[in-house]
Amino acid sequence: MSVSITEDIKPVSDLKKRTREIFEQIHRTGRPIIVTVNGKPDAVLLDVTVFEKKLKNINLGALLAEAETDVQEGRTRPARDFLKELKGRAKISG
Repeated sequence: MSVSITEDIKPVSDLKKRTREIFEQIHRTGRPIIVTVNGKPDAVLLDVTVFEKKLKNINLGALLAEAETDVQEGRTRPARDFLKELKGRAKISG
């Protein structure tokens, strides 16, 4: 995700004065707005749809990391064995 230094960094005073305009920018560009207080980054505003996608990616990354650890530590089994067990538990035919 890119950030435009000239467009996406705003002092909190701009946020107070131009809230609607800043929110429209967030929705239009999909880029976050970095809000500064006393010249230092303090908060990030992000479109909800973009946030949800990022959150899904983070969650997927955590699951993949856990699976990778299982593989590295030998906590795996053949897919055939797993599918056989799954069919038995769920009483699936085929």
